[in-house]
Amino acid sequence: MELRGVALAEIRRRYLATGADIPASVLQALKADPRSGARALARSIESRAAREQAEGLRLTRLFSLQSKLHVEGHVYIAGVDEVGVGPLAGPVVAASVILPADAKLIGLNDSKKLSATQRERLDREIREQAIDLAIGAATREEIDQYNILHASLLAMRRAVESLHVEPTILLVDARRIPKVVTPQRAIIGGDALVASIAAASIVAKVCRDAEMKRLDQRYPGYGFAQNAGYGTPDHMEALKRIGPTPEHRHSFAPVREASR
Repeated sequence: MELRGVALAEIRRRYLATGADIPASVLQALKADPRSGARALARSIESRAAREQAEGLRLTRLFSLQSKLHVEGHVYIAGVDEVGVGPLAGPVVAASVILPADAKLIGLNDSKKLSATQRERLDREIREQAIDLAIGAATREEIDQYNILHASLLAMRRAVESLHVEPTILLVDARRIPKVVTPQRAIIGGDALVASIAAASIVAKVCRDAEMKRLDQRYPGYGFAQNAGYGTPDHMEALKRIGPTPEHRHSFAPVREASR
């Protein structure tokens, strides 16, 4: 195919900007074109294709366990995850998410690997596509009463029990939830390996971040909207200077020390 006289801007718009598949003949013509801009465009298009192929393979792996379970007869597979174990303030929040077999969630990943903008987009898409989802939480008081591990498990159990659709199996990130009759599997690193757990991690994270922004309005000066309650330098300085709020976890050492 001869590209002389063809505007590279038009090829870039048609095949790179829009992400449309480029015919092999056009790609080969770009690579053979004497114009350096044409060859650079060919490299950009090939790089984009390689990234898309890698992302497609990653998503296939992410959904592989659920695909296998669907084939085995599990229609309602709930992924469960929690966020907020490490912060010095605020609740621990869990989510349970049942995704359909044909869910299309481009960019789905462990919530920790995503930006706030990416999480918020995926949270909307998950809520639109999910068969069912639910949130569970354990308060600061419960964290201090039961310890963070037991409070996390309590939040997970509440998330599962709040589902309207009864799951046939639970896929849980690294834990086994007590007092739940539904069969479950604990999967180490599940938020990066299993689609429904990744979805639960995103929903829980977006929910908890919103709660911390509300607490930031109620208790200004600690930076809750930015640090989500984690012990950042600014948060630690404010904790020492102002003292703990009612939402700080007094069973955590840095908060106890600031209370003295």
